[in-house]
Amino acid sequence: MKSTLLATLAGVGLIVGTGRGAIAQMPQHMDESSGSTAPTEVFRSIEQPLAIKAGVTLGGVALIGAELWWFLFSKPKSQ
Repeated sequence: MKSTLLATLAGVGLIVGTGRGAIAQMPQHMDESSGSTAPTEVFRSIEQPLAIKAGVTLGGVALIGAELWWFLFSKPKSQ
């Protein structure tokens, strides 16, 4: 059981660690007059209330915990 939990945590750490380096690139087009590249769209940040951020985070953690419980701990051990 201890090795299963350790392997699960290592797997989650690997997935999270490799996902942090991904960067989305915005499409660019060539400006004909100046010859420089400019983004076609500009993204603007929308500030979310702290309560919503906390709720989404806690909901995600709860779902991950439920999944781990279901697949690792809820099934009876075979004899």
